[in-house]
Amino acid sequence: MSDKNYTITEVSEKYQINSNTLRYYERIGLLPDIPRQANGNRYFTEKNLNWLEMIICLRHSGVPIETLIEYADLLRQESSTVKEREKLLREQLDNLYQKQKNLQRSIDRLENKISLYESGEIDQELSYFDEYAILSDEKDSWKDIDG
Repeated sequence: MSDKNYTITEVSEKYQINSNTLRYYERIGLLPDIPRQANGNRYFTEKNLNWLEMIICLRHSGVPIETLIEYADLLRQESSTVKEREKLLREQLDNLYQKQKNLQRSIDRLENKISLYESGEIDQELSYFDEYAILSDEKDSWKDIDG
């Protein structure tokens, strides 16, 4: 492992993440123990970069900030929280599967609607609300598609 230290600008460029986001992550506890130079400027060690990469990976996997904070807190407690961390990630995976299911249902509906245009059946008076069984959807499931 290298002993090189990185400035916030270098880290920002390396990971294509805004420096204000890095400062925010530090402020809320996602990036612990970021050392400072005598002038107060942050510098990142390889250990900090490894931690940041984990945070970025989980964030890109759809894990919300609140859950990341909880996960980071558990991670700092080391091996005593292995089961809790696994449970937290499994819950996030379940959330993603639900979002995937909701998104697939919406894709299927749009593909069906487009096929009605292609076949010329779009001019027929049909109840799409009934056909797509909108009321059988999980409450507010369509809202998960946005976020």
